[in-house]
Amino acid sequence: MANLKEVRIRIASVQSTQQITKAMKMVSAAKLKRATNAITQLRPYATKLKEILGNLSASLEGSSSPFIQEREPNKVLVVVVSSNRGLAGAFNMNVIKATNNLIAERYSEQFKNGNVKVVAVGKKAQDFYEKRNYNTIGNNNELYTALTFENVTKITEAIMDGFVKGEYDEVQVVYNRFKNAAVQIVTTEQLLPLKRTAEAEVETVKGNNVDYILEPSKVEIVEQLIPKSIKIQLYKAILDSHASEHGARMTSMDKATENAGDLLKALKLSYNQARQAAITTELTEIVSGAAALNG
Repeated sequence: MANLKEVRIRIASVQSTQQITKAMKMVSAAKLKRATNAITQLRPYATKLKEILGNLSASLEGSSSPFIQEREPNKVLVVVVSSNRGLAGAFNMNVIKATNNLIAERYSEQFKNGNVKVVAVGKKAQDFYEKRNYNTIGNNNELYTALTFENVTKITEAIMDGFVKGEYDEVQVVYNRFKNAAVQIVTTEQLLPLKRTAEAEVETVKGNNVDYILEPSKVEIVEQLIPKSIKIQLYKAILDSHASEHGARMTSMDKATENAGDLLKALKLSYNQARQAAITTELTEIVSGAAALNG
């Protein structure tokens, strides 16, 4: 059995760790509220924008937008959205595993030929793919210090520009979609080219089948909405991941705090047992000494 000093040191260490995990849980809960508000406010706008494109999808046939032109995916770009910090359970590893599976299952030939590039949003994904010598583009670790639509747009415009120039034929985004604080769903979406079928599959709400008078023409409206839709799609993915990160960290820190509490109970029991054993030993020695003197 460990001596009293060792147990006391372990108890103090676990108590310190428990205070840290409890504080991190509270901080993540506060940040989660703000992040959740951001994504819930954006979703209706993103959904409505997608619905408008769906209602005007017939115009896509006549559209000359380069962002809907499908090509053979010889060159692929994968956008991996992770976090800058850990202590969030399997949050980062889940999105990295999904990305690795996507590359292995769908783009194995392109990867062998060196035609798979990675844009990492978040330090964890950036470090992972740089250490393994993947073809990573740029560094977006500072994005979370000022997570705004304007800053995300800079990344999106660089991706769109590369797609137009033919640097990549297909762009995929892998991120954690926020459902609630305890559930994050790893999601893979095609960012470019914009899928026509996905737009056409948007459910039409009753009463929406109206013959609108559009100015300018449908084609011009669609060509203006397509770049905006792409930017909103990536912004929504990053906001989803941001909210998911805080939810995952809050849940992880809550569990860590509970585990620290259980460990403290076990250590205090061990401490009391060690203390009782020490007292019993001392009493035995005193009794034995007194008996020896009387004898």
